[in-house]
Amino acid sequence: MSAVAQVYVPIFPLPDLTFFPHTLLPLHVFEARYRAMVTDCLARDRRMAVVALKPGYESAYDGKPAVHQIAGVGRIVQCERLASGRFNILLEGETRIRIDRELPADTLYRMVAATPLGEIGAEGDGVGTLTARVTGRCLGILRAVKRATAAMEESLAGAAPGAVCDRIASAVIPDADVRQALLEELDVERRLSRLAEALDDLYTQLTGDR
Repeated sequence: MSAVAQVYVPIFPLPDLTFFPHTLLPLHVFEARYRAMVTDCLARDRRMAVVALKPGYESAYDGKPAVHQIAGVGRIVQCERLASGRFNILLEGETRIRIDRELPADTLYRMVAATPLGEIGAEGDGVGTLTARVTGRCLGILRAVKRATAAMEESLAGAAPGAVCDRIASAVIPDADVRQALLEELDVERRLSRLAEALDDLYTQLTGDR
């Protein structure tokens, strides 16, 4: 088996935010260092990683606070530069990465060397049943909070099990720790199983029913 080549990407550390593959993430970019990052990304391959900050980041936010090792990489598919110099961007999630090391850089923002991570377990015996279960529970939660379901149903229709899991986790799961754990789980069947449990708990909190 050939080794997966490392990639070199800038990172956008954010609190309590998990960026999954197969999802779209709108961001308003206002800090000077990240405006510079977006400008440089647009001049290169438009890719950046969004990574969650670890607890206690506040005291070191202006420097290099600790981040989680697993992050999502996406490509800027829409960009609006405002008169103030700020940006509104839309990222399309492409893959998970494991951050291997931070690179020395003369930029205001941080650069890392990372390894792209593929999925496993998508052909497991329970994947089909779990995919149907999390889809049904997700739609039930949306109905319970009186949100429309048409957009989610369209997003999930025909999607691969891993994509179904990632889109539901991104849209519905409120707990940042659970989202990060789902991002870190590469085995699709185990990820779906954990998501199913989280959705069941959320549904019970919202409705009192199982």
